[in-house]
Parts: sequence; C-alpha cells; structure tokens
Amino acid sequence: MSNSVLLEIKNNIAFITLNRPDKFNSFNKEMAFSMQAILDVCAKNKTIRCILITGNGKAFSAGQDIGELTSENPPTISQILCDHYNPIVTRIRNIPLPIVCAVNGVAAGAGANIALACDIVVAANSASFIQAFSKIGLIPDSGGTYTLPRLIGFQKAAALMMLGDKVSAVEALQMGMIYKVFADENLEMESLNIATTLANMPTKGLAYTKFVLNHSAHNSLEEQLKLEDEFQQLSAKTYDYNEGINAFLEKRKPVFKGE
Repeated sequence: MSNSVLLEIKNNIAFITLNRPDKFNSFNKEMAFSMQAILDVCAKNKTIRCILITGNGKAFSAGQDIGELTSENPPTISQILCDHYNPIVTRIRNIPLPIVCAVNGVAAGAGANIALACDIVVAANSASFIQAFSKIGLIPDSGGTYTLPRLIGFQKAAALMMLGDKVSAVEALQMGMIYKVFADENLEMESLNIATTLANMPTKGLAYTKFVLNHSAHNSLEEQLKLEDEFQQLSAKTYDYNEGINAFLEKRKPVFKGE
C-alpha cells in the first residue's frame, strides 16, 4: 500500500480516500494495487460494517493516468484492465459489506465506472460523470458496459459512451445513475450519515442483499426466486433478525451487531 490511497477505520466504517490530488486522482499501477490491498484489508477486518469511498481534492478520479501509458516500458492495455481495474471492480462487488461512494468532483473513464460499481453512489452538486473512452478511440472498461446500461438503460448508456457527454450530478440523479446529490459543502456530512446508518444496520442481511442483487442481472425469475428463498432462510438465522423481532415486540430500538 502507498499514500496514493488512504485508509482510516473509525466507528465501524472504513474510509477510503483516493489521494493523488495533483493528478486528479488518476490511477497508475501503484495506486491500483494499493486500492486492491486496502479493499482486501476491509474484507478481512471483522470490525468494519460499511465502506465509504471518496476522493481528495477537486476530482473523484480522472481515470487512467495517461502519463503511465506514455512512459518508458508502459503496461499494456490488457495488463491495465486485468491487473489494475478489473480486480478493483470485482472486489467492490464481492465484498460482503455495503459500499458508499461519495463523488466529490469529476469522475471520468475508469474513475466513473469504479464509482458506479459501488452499492450507493452520492455526489456533490458540482460533480460530473464522463465516459471519456471514445475521445481517444477506446471502449468503456472497468465494468462500465455491464453497470451503466443496467442503471440507466441501453439507449442512454450507448449515447453517453459513444458521444462522451459530460453528465452533471443533477442529470445523473435524474436518469437513475446515482442515489442522491448534495450541496458541495454537505457531501462529507451527508455521505457519512448514510455510511453510519448502514454500519448500524443488520449488515449480514445487507451483505446477503448485495449478493442476491449481483445475481439478479443474469438469473431467470425462477432462479432469482429460489435464490431469495435460500438467502431469506439464512437471514432468518442471524442474530440481527432475532434482535429486530425482539426489539419490535418490546417496543425498543434494536441494537444490531452485523451477526
């Protein structure tokens, strides 16, 4: 790990901050590997019940550091995808924890698609999203061709990916790309409120919800109903389910443990 990605764990929340502000938090090999390592730490730390990802400075992430592509002995495109970005996206989707992404500025290219892979995405009013790949003759990557059509529909996704339009936070909200937009000065507080709420919920049940949602994109209705049955049974065996039922009957606030 390096200081290109920062990790702080507090009150059962893992705060992950992309930290190359002088490069608009664009990814190079070191930063990508650091992000992977930090996500692995979060997956193994049993005290963490929610992850909050944001960027330091004016941008969330400008995507790939172009300087790395033009350096001496640069990585191949396949290496960048298979070794750098794809492992980040698969970790985000497979970690059994809710992940909130607070987009504080521009999210472009891989930066946009890494953000959109998270479970709940909120943005500052001044933030924007750009599928910038077509501008240099590439296709969208980092799961963008999978995630974006499922969020906003095929037609809008195709247009944004081909035209490379800059989408404001408000426009992203209106088309269903993200969950909420906050005033710039309130983004940190509001995203923390969401993460804190999630960290105090039945997080094992939230992990099951994430798992079932991951399969909904390719399952048939019958397969999805079967999966819901399987994971509802697992949910009903958790400590938090019993705590929720008992708290309801006793007319008190439940105290969940994520167990």
